[in-house]
Amino acid sequence: MTIKLHNTLTRSDDELRPLDGNKINLYTCGLTVYSQPHIGNWVSYIYWDVLVRVLRASGYEVNRVQNITDVGHLTSDEDAGEDKMQERALQEGMTAWQVADKYIAIADDEAYNQLDLVRPDHMPRATDYIEQQKSFVNQLNDKQYVYVIDDGIYFDTSKLNDYGKLARLDIDGLQFGIRVTDTGKKNPTDFAVWKFSNPNEKRDMEWESPITPEKKGFPGWHLECSVLARELLGDQIDIHTGGIDHIPVHHTNEIAQTEAITGKPFSNIWMHANHIKVDGTKMSKSLGNIYTLQDIQDKGYDLQAFKLLVLSKHYGTEGNFTWDILEAAQNRLNNWRAIGDLRWQGAGDGNQPTGLLECLQSNLDTPDAVAQIDKLLDADNLSGLHHLLDEIRDLLGITLHRDDISDAQKTLIHERETARDSKDWTKSDELRDQLAQQGIVVRDTNHGTIWERSQAS
Repeated sequence: MTIKLHNTLTRSDDELRPLDGNKINLYTCGLTVYSQPHIGNWVSYIYWDVLVRVLRASGYEVNRVQNITDVGHLTSDEDAGEDKMQERALQEGMTAWQVADKYIAIADDEAYNQLDLVRPDHMPRATDYIEQQKSFVNQLNDKQYVYVIDDGIYFDTSKLNDYGKLARLDIDGLQFGIRVTDTGKKNPTDFAVWKFSNPNEKRDMEWESPITPEKKGFPGWHLECSVLARELLGDQIDIHTGGIDHIPVHHTNEIAQTEAITGKPFSNIWMHANHIKVDGTKMSKSLGNIYTLQDIQDKGYDLQAFKLLVLSKHYGTEGNFTWDILEAAQNRLNNWRAIGDLRWQGAGDGNQPTGLLECLQSNLDTPDAVAQIDKLLDADNLSGLHHLLDEIRDLLGITLHRDDISDAQKTLIHERETARDSKDWTKSDELRDQLAQQGIVVRDTNHGTIWERSQAS
């Protein structure tokens, strides 16, 4: 089956052509584990979860690495500011190691227990690969791609003819910003592969530096992804995923340092998910519009409704979160579940084509897939209902199957249908009320009677 994906590098929808048979090596930039994840953090992971599901459903063997950034991600992309982990450690009165453990556990529970995402094959922590990162820097030094200044070891972007190709940066038009004028960098786009510790501050996470072992320091944020991808997937990979904010700096710098070492294209396809706003505005603490998964649940919404909200727009377009939009997604999910709980005569286990996989093989077109589900569930002939529910679960990670009702409850529904056929409305209403007391709501449709569990049950 042909899969086409939008490639940021080529600015076109490219056919997936694996480097090795039917094997797909995929790298996803993971979370920096310094705080409670918010809903904006989870958006791209929901899309990449569907990507993995589609690849596997299409017959590919997927080997996926998703890193855990527990050191080196500074508060500014210009290699300035505090390490986010160290900063949070000071705020919470913990060590950076304790901060990492705390938020790794929280993120793990939210991703794989609450959102029910597919766990990546490898989830390495940056701090578990320090020696490999130091070796990588030494190799860059051997090839004369890096230089040492007062605060660290920097990659010389002028050594590459195609630096910035992913973001299509206007290198000649860039100038030093006010904050980096006096740093000692040779070029505005040069970036730290290793930062030296401030001798006047105590750091929880620091190691002997490459090139200058007499100094203590820590790896730059971009370094870990290049090293982890190479260590676990090889010199070249098939797909690299992340957010659009990664394009101009993080992914651009990953490409530079990896291709400087290997001399080969790092990834065949680069995929980037767009942001989600809240009430049409960028999320910020000052506006008080940063929501977590717990906030969604506290208001009585299902996290699968949040997934449906996300998947109802394309990963390449900007999303918007409002409680009204979430309410609409919850209603849609409830409707899907009502039909998923459907128990009418003749609803069998056929295997009729749904077209869902084909929608998703076309650049992960989740809005088209959602619209297709609406059509299929509204169709008169639902002989393939169970197959459709399986596909929704397997491809979108949204489960509509629920625990079956008891034989006694099925008998009550059948008796009610018989009463309705006989126009015994009093008996029909009595049986409806009896079912409602047991948490079963019945609705009469052109297809027959459907039941669903009440929200309170």
